[in-house]
Amino acid sequence: MKLLLSIAVTLLRAKLRQSIVAAVGVMFSITMFVTLLGFMNGLNDLLDGLILNRTPHIRLYNELQASPRQPIEYGTDSTTHAFIRSVKPKDELPRLRNATAIMDALEKDPRVLAVSPRLVAQVFFNVGTVDLNGQVNGIDVMQEIRYYKFADYLVAGDPQDLATGNNTIVLGKGLADMMEAGIGEVVQVTTATGERTMLRVSGIFQSGIADYDKVQCYANIKTVQKLLARPGSYYTDINVKLHDLLTAPALAKELSARFDVDALDVQTANAQFETGSDVRNIISYAVGMVLLIVAGFGIYNILNMMIYEKLDAIAILKATGFSGSDVRRIFLMLSMIIGVLGAVSGLLGGFAMQNVIDNIPFVTAALPTVKTFPIDYNPKYYIIAVTFALLTTWVAGWFPARKASQVDPVEIIRGK
Repeated sequence: MKLLLSIAVTLLRAKLRQSIVAAVGVMFSITMFVTLLGFMNGLNDLLDGLILNRTPHIRLYNELQASPRQPIEYGTDSTTHAFIRSVKPKDELPRLRNATAIMDALEKDPRVLAVSPRLVAQVFFNVGTVDLNGQVNGIDVMQEIRYYKFADYLVAGDPQDLATGNNTIVLGKGLADMMEAGIGEVVQVTTATGERTMLRVSGIFQSGIADYDKVQCYANIKTVQKLLARPGSYYTDINVKLHDLLTAPALAKELSARFDVDALDVQTANAQFETGSDVRNIISYAVGMVLLIVAGFGIYNILNMMIYEKLDAIAILKATGFSGSDVRRIFLMLSMIIGVLGAVSGLLGGFAMQNVIDNIPFVTAALPTVKTFPIDYNPKYYIIAVTFALLTTWVAGWFPARKASQVDPVEIIRGK
């Protein structure tokens, strides 16, 4: 094997320029594959994070709906038809019954990572003679900071002020801009029942979704309970964070049946984002694979040309005792040397390109937490690139090597 490797290196040096071109082709393919996959998946994580970071894995709530069977339908027989028009929803509050008991049960479930209550209130912000529609979310501030990255989206203010202060509110940036309200200023809020309250602005929130930031606001849950004149056990939602995100759909159905509430899992709520991420991943992998295959064709062409130019050397090798399998091994080694050199250079080039992109400034008002272009440094992209590149190189070298092993030295020498 040492002798065969020495011969392969000699042939490689004899066609050094073509060999370098082939190795550069492999290097370029792997560099672009790693860079493209890292950038596209970093972008996917960024876009999905705008929603998924703010979305519970399972949301428990009570959706208002009409009674499935109306009073007029009771007592009717098969010959009587009841026609009901303008059916109205049931007259009940959108609260969760026994919310405290439900949260206690969920906290004991080993599949659950965190449980946090929420109280949503529809309000109007009074700005002079204008009323702006808004939605105040009463939250457990510390839980939101820990599990939903609430503090990362605050562009002004301290979340601790919201957690400990009374009658404080964090406004969405779009809403704050419309009201020209800054930190420390007081805004007037009117509830659906006509109650008016003054709240002090303790922060500005920006999620990166403009329509969301024009409506959504946050306060600690006790403030919202006081705003609505509700008791301390009054909640409209329970947000559940799981250890395993993939179990959310099945567990949502289980919890809905167990507690007789509506349950929405994160996959169902954000199906369009997952679809977009999957499509972008498919495109990235497809482009990367095509680049590697093109590099394989380059190696195939170079080895084919080398065989035709080195027929004399092949004939001499076989005439001096080298078998066809030895010749095949020589050309396969030659191909794999090109592949390995190109792969190592490509990995270094890919890592360098990822670092360059990761340090390019990317500043936009819509994404206040993003300072540079996103990059995913997952090692699996490097492993996939090297594996597929070496496989392509081996296949590209196999056919020329097989052809070289079938050269008849007698025919070559006789022709000379």
